Amino acid sequence: MPNRHTARIIETAEPAPEQAPIAVTGDHPVSYQVIWDFVSISNNLEDMRRAWAKLFGISGSQWLILMAISDLDRGNGVSVGDVSDKIHAVSTFVTTQTKILERLGLINRVTSTADARVVLMSLSEAAQAKMAELTPRWEALHEYIFRDFDVEALNDVKAKLEMLKRRTKIAMQRVAEDI
Repeated sequence: MPNRHTARIIETAEPAPEQAPIAVTGDHPVSYQVIWDFVSISNNLEDMRRAWAKLFGISGSQWLILMAISDLDRGNGVSVGDVSDKIHAVSTFVTTQTKILERLGLINRVTSTADARVVLMSLSEAAQAKMAELTPRWEALHEYIFRDFDVEALNDVKAKLEMLKRRTKIAMQRVAEDI
């Protein structure tokens, strides 16, 4: 049941396109069940992240940072700010963790030649070699997880998840304002 806070969020959110009302099964709308499915998926991904991290002898958070660097780096390194944005963590946390990863020989950190305030990070040769070794396992898992999706369906899911990400961020900000 919406209270005055959720009503404000609903009233000020972006307008919804014409669509059927949310389906209700039992005592809860399907949207509640979808949220619990997100929680389950998130927990499963967290467990997988910890398992991959263990292969490198690092924490799950450090693994996430390595993956973000790998995903974002196009050959020139990636900034702490870009990694922070990608993993939704504060830059001081990323800075601390990347210094540890550098000491472990998994990443390279260099000062940007364009801006001395910016540190650019890239995977070390050792990390790249270890990731290359794990690539077949990684790709097999992706193939298994997404095997029932063709490109169009996967793009549709991606677009809807991006919309939900934007809306949950707005909702979270509005809830924080009400506290």
